[in-house]
Amino acid sequence: MEETLILNISQLLAFPGLDEPRRGRDLNSVGMIRDAAVLIKEGLILAAGPREVVLKRTSPEKCRIIDAEGRVVLPGFVDSHTHPVFAAPRILDFERRLEGKSYSEIASLGGGILSTVDLVRKSSEENLAGFLRKWSRKFLESGTTTLEAKSGYGLDWENERKILRVLSQVGKEGPLEIVSTFLGAHAIPAEIKDRREIYIRRLIDEMIPQVARENLARFSDVFCEEGYFSKEESREIFKASQKAGLGLKIHAEQLSQSGGAKLAVEFEALSADHLDHIGDADIRALARSRVIASLVPGSNYFLSKPYPPARKLIDSGVAVALASDFNPGTCPCWDMRIVLSIACTQMKMKIEEALSAAIVNGAFAAGLGKTHGSLQAGKVADLVCHEAEDYREIPYYFGQSPVLWTMKKGKIVFHR
Repeated sequence: MEETLILNISQLLAFPGLDEPRRGRDLNSVGMIRDAAVLIKEGLILAAGPREVVLKRTSPEKCRIIDAEGRVVLPGFVDSHTHPVFAAPRILDFERRLEGKSYSEIASLGGGILSTVDLVRKSSEENLAGFLRKWSRKFLESGTTTLEAKSGYGLDWENERKILRVLSQVGKEGPLEIVSTFLGAHAIPAEIKDRREIYIRRLIDEMIPQVARENLARFSDVFCEEGYFSKEESREIFKASQKAGLGLKIHAEQLSQSGGAKLAVEFEALSADHLDHIGDADIRALARSRVIASLVPGSNYFLSKPYPPARKLIDSGVAVALASDFNPGTCPCWDMRIVLSIACTQMKMKIEEALSAAIVNGAFAAGLGKTHGSLQAGKVADLVCHEAEDYREIPYYFGQSPVLWTMKKGKIVFHR
């Protein structure tokens, strides 16, 4: 197979390093190389570095040449927390929020998660797949090449399975790579809201084992929060998920200090996400663990809520990732470049920290850190050429820094 050679890169951010999530000062290490080149074969990186070094590995006459035109190239974003399978936006929720209604008040008026569940249940698998294909193109156009995607808008076996089948189908079609997570523990279905123990038993005894048997998801997630799933209920769901061989994720400390972060540490979950109301003891526990703190500041922006303490988490030694939380109700934003800008301006993350969190640690939070998230020999050739001469422009020109092209596994899948 012909080799591909990318030349004329003004700045290449390779993010070299150990195969483990970045912490502390290591988040600042982006491996920036000027006048760089990348050599690719069969969808994998052969070499990435200074042009003269890479050219010693090959002859340009034998390669397919891609000219980066003096722009910035970095790995594709790995968005490690999304809810992209839905049938319609929640614009009425948005209006009610602008009128001052709270999250719980909107839910009590028939909005929130359960309103999306109702529409998903009424939608065919084909229609949901069509919506997801549309979003997939938008992710690629914004520089995201890999997505962790959750179910959770079905809340019964038939419809949760439908969502996971859509994720599998669209992911196999590509080019956007999709890692599926089962989030049956997103809310209690409206039809049995006064008999929550029935649904929890269904999750534990039926749904989680069946997800594993059909190989429909890699991870299991739970919304550990007052009014949704308590810490003890989440513990039982974790045990069932672990027994079924699924990796663990958790929505933790999102609306209150729920105990989800310490539960994540106890069960060695891959990630604890949101963490808006995390306490100092929780931060110390996370810092001593391998759990990744996946922050989703786009949802804080959209809900006009206080941001998670990113600076304290990083300075305490916690491995921090950034994700979009793309969903129809609380963060209708798929663009990680805007998330980067919010992280820098509102959570006081350095540009390099934010990029490492969205790429390297995002890959680890999606369970793909060994193969994705850096431009090193043997890793997947997922690259993005940004319409910028300096990588710092990416969060600086928020909403105005377009992608020139996106490459997935060595092939250009989007070109402006």
